[in-house]
Amino acid sequence: MRIVEVIGSVTLSRVHPSLIGARWLVGVPFSLEGLKADRPDGEDLVIYDDLGAGLGSRIGLSEGGEAANAFHPDKKPIDAYCAMLIDQLVIV
Repeated sequence: MRIVEVIGSVTLSRVHPSLIGARWLVGVPFSLEGLKADRPDGEDLVIYDDLGAGLGSRIGLSEGGEAANAFHPDKKPIDAYCAMLIDQLVIV
């Protein structure tokens, strides 16, 4: 799981039938150094969201097979899934 900051949303003109009604976000992941500096420093990602994350939110991101497992036994063609909303993060 990676920590990501939401920087925007995506609007699709066409969508896979299994994803109708889904919400898509654009997020930038943090490295450990980025978390310490409070500045995301990864490459932008498009993320499936059904938890209601907003602009500037910090979220936990599942990727690959773990992202698709959230919908088991249904099959959905996603690669990144917003698995949690982060209220507070403490780095020690």
